[in-house]
Amino acid sequence: MHLDHVGIVVRSIETALPHWSELFGYRPVTEVVVNSRQKVKVVFLGKDQSLPVKLVEPLDATSPAAAYAARGGGVHHLCFMCESVASETERLRAAGARVLTPPQPGEAFDNESIAFVSVGPGLLVELIDTEKRARQIHAPSST
Repeated sequence: MHLDHVGIVVRSIETALPHWSELFGYRPVTEVVVNSRQKVKVVFLGKDQSLPVKLVEPLDATSPAAAYAARGGGVHHLCFMCESVASETERLRAAGARVLTPPQPGEAFDNESIAFVSVGPGLLVELIDTEKRARQIHAPSST
């Protein structure tokens, strides 16, 4: 298992994109994708030799990320790439983690399997087992 990306909750992707570009040199590597199950919009940002960042904007007040965005947002989750989302979810559950979202299709990952697991106070983990990204527009480049 290895770290794939960091998820950051923002109030507005449109407002956050220039901030991430100007301050940190990141640029979008996907188009904005709506995740209807989690009630969020997401976009992946990247740059060479750096871990990708996924900006997460709640669609409405019923989104699991809405309250966090209302408080200003920030680091939301760490995403780990694993061999099998189903197997890793069960392994973590057996180790005492709380499964918040069991394996299901993830729209930002071309409907490949994702899961969300709480592994301790203040640490939310997303699990994926694919390198696919929906609506990819280009690979990261140096800045």
